Amino acid sequence: MSVFAFWLLALAIYALVALLGGRRLLPIVGQLLVAALAIPTLLLAWVEPHWQLGAADLLEPGWLSLAYDLCFALLLGYILSDVIDLDLSPACLKIALPSFLVPMLAGLACALWLLPGERGWLGALGIGLLFSITAIPVLYLFLQSIDYPQEASKRLLHAAILMDLLCWSLFGLAQGSSHPASLLWPLLAAALPLALRLFRLRHPLLYSLPFFALMLLFQQLGLNALVFGIAYMLCLGWIKQPLALPLPERAWKLLLNGLAVPLILTCGVLRVDFHGLGQDYSWALIAALLVLPVLSKVLGSWLGLHWAEPGAAARVKWHQSLLLNIRGLTEIVFLNLLLQLQLIDSPIYFGLLLMSLFSTLLPALLGRHAHHNEARSRYEVS
Repeated sequence: MSVFAFWLLALAIYALVALLGGRRLLPIVGQLLVAALAIPTLLLAWVEPHWQLGAADLLEPGWLSLAYDLCFALLLGYILSDVIDLDLSPACLKIALPSFLVPMLAGLACALWLLPGERGWLGALGIGLLFSITAIPVLYLFLQSIDYPQEASKRLLHAAILMDLLCWSLFGLAQGSSHPASLLWPLLAAALPLALRLFRLRHPLLYSLPFFALMLLFQQLGLNALVFGIAYMLCLGWIKQPLALPLPERAWKLLLNGLAVPLILTCGVLRVDFHGLGQDYSWALIAALLVLPVLSKVLGSWLGLHWAEPGAAARVKWHQSLLLNIRGLTEIVFLNLLLQLQLIDSPIYFGLLLMSLFSTLLPALLGRHAHHNEARSRYEVS
């Protein structure tokens, strides 16, 4: 009963922060703050000494594993649904390639040089791709909140979609390469939209309900849900079939922000051994995980923006580079996937979780209205 009470209390804390933050605080920022600060404090200051429960006890219930798989499938499906909106242009490609490659190479170097232990090439690739990710939903909300120029917003968003498509696709294929047979069923199932179109079925729910149901099924069976999700979205994009969420937008956001994201974040944080956090890795390494992804991503994005628009003002390019460095929800899902596959351990997870919070807050900390005013002046002149 105490375990169930903890989870109710944790969800209540997330809900309270969301309520207090209101429109002034992006949902993922409040959720990251709770995960990084409130949950460890609750565990160490109250649950362990007073309830005599450790993190392992809180993660033990069978219903929690099922709830986690359900939430993870819904969240991963929601994020992958952005792939269908990809609209390639030369400028988008020029921005995306350096913004993807520079941090990925920095992440690979970091994994191979700074992080001890035998992680294998898949773990190193996962960390490299994690350096490259941009959170599309959070970037969209941030650009909306500062009334960013529409054309510039569209270019940044489509560059972010292309980068994330590269990240998810490379990791999914790399993960499946060790067991090629495991890709067969996900790829066959991903062709379902083509079969539905042959029967002239057009109702959006006939495409979205099977998608989320199969995401959960593959997650439960341990098959490659990631490859399925990407291939399914590419098929939908090819036949020009929009994906409609199976719930109204308000109910869907309530489900994700009220249950899915808090549960996934809390499960990840509870796997961190806070008592021995500084023993396996030095605090200098944790600090490097906080700084190196940000520096490499901003540098790569600046190079891409300079390639796409050499004549743009340097300050505008730096500000847009900070916006493309936003991590948030997409990185959290990827980070939990690496932890779930045991490709990273809990101290690295916590260091990169703090990096995600720092990256998401950075544009606001450096003056978000400056981004809007200077960018608007740039595009009004052009």
